Amino acid sequence: MLDIRLIREDTNNLKKGLQKKKVDTAVIDKLLALDRERRDLITEGEKLKAERNQANDKISKAKKEGTFSESLLLDLKVLSQKIGEYDSKVGKIDENINKMIVAIPNFAHESVPDGSTAEQNKTVKEWGKPKEFSFKPKDHMELAAQNGWISFERATKISGAGFALYQKEGARLIRALMNFMVDLHVKKHGYQEIWPPSLVNRTSMTGTGQLPKMEEDMYALKNDDFFLIPTAEVPVTNILRDEVLKEEELPVKFVAYSPCFRREAGSYGKDTRGLSRLHQFDKVELVKFVKPGTALDELESLVCDAEEVLQLLEIPYRVVLLCGGDLSFAAAKCYDIEGYAPGAKKWFEISSCSTFLDFQARRINVKYKPSDGKKPQLVHTLNGSGVAFARTILCLMENHQQADGSIKLPKALEEYI
Repeated sequence: MLDIRLIREDTNNLKKGLQKKKVDTAVIDKLLALDRERRDLITEGEKLKAERNQANDKISKAKKEGTFSESLLLDLKVLSQKIGEYDSKVGKIDENINKMIVAIPNFAHESVPDGSTAEQNKTVKEWGKPKEFSFKPKDHMELAAQNGWISFERATKISGAGFALYQKEGARLIRALMNFMVDLHVKKHGYQEIWPPSLVNRTSMTGTGQLPKMEEDMYALKNDDFFLIPTAEVPVTNILRDEVLKEEELPVKFVAYSPCFRREAGSYGKDTRGLSRLHQFDKVELVKFVKPGTALDELESLVCDAEEVLQLLEIPYRVVLLCGGDLSFAAAKCYDIEGYAPGAKKWFEISSCSTFLDFQARRINVKYKPSDGKKPQLVHTLNGSGVAFARTILCLMENHQQADGSIKLPKALEEYI
């Protein structure tokens, strides 16, 4: 959620940041008009309250002097009614402002490149080279069928399109990846492990920015107003909701494995074959709470943490800085990490790492108390995939396939499978 003071005091720069995300900034002008009306009403209301105080003093004095009359009470009643009307108007405006401001996206950071679509994203790093084979490489669907690791047909029978049934070594691979990734992030990168709920309430979804905009892409339990999580970002970020941390506790770093559930309502026309786009998939998520002023450096560190997973799995990848038009609702800056799949001859997004500055923290009210005794300030939040399983398995199978169609897993997984 944006800071109303920022909207008032730095309107032009805020609009530039929103325009970079291709957001119609007319909503800012409407919001400012409402805010001015609200402040004018409050000013008038305060004047009336001062008059009411004077009227009360006059009544007290008149009673002492024996000059009290009913007309004085009538004047007080009229003032009280007017004050009630002003307070009611302010309350309605507050409600409208809150509805508007919660639906306004975060602004793009000044370091984010201009652009409208993914084609205008900027590749900032490449690791490894796309593998060359002495044979024609198969894609992951052929390899999955040949090795019996994944059955899309049985998953469709059980649930429908957009699901995968892992079996045999494929099922073991899921467990191996979970343990490998969580161990790496806990033991080497210093994250604290979390095992979160997979159902969250509306407040949690709104807090991280999935609601209200993306409700149609979520699986909802209407009778209970619960949502299946689209990412562990939602429950893990909300762990510290309404809490005040000590400065020395920062940064707080959480890692969590979870299943993720997405309707993918906007996936028409996109590649939905096999593991490329699923309604249910597994992921290890990284979440950080940091001091203001450190978020951009922490983002670079977060990307490195996710990169190491792919390096150890020996998957060639590239890091892409997203342009403004490709940023999510809540992100101020984001890097995608895309793994290369030689069978499909395509790059697949495996991780997305973002900083939200204070956008999420304001929505969920997470602050820290500076060690110098100053008043509590909002933290800044970040998260990233560390990493998503389905597309990692896709790239893993295609990069490590052998001439006979078998798959030789990298050394990093040997102790896990």
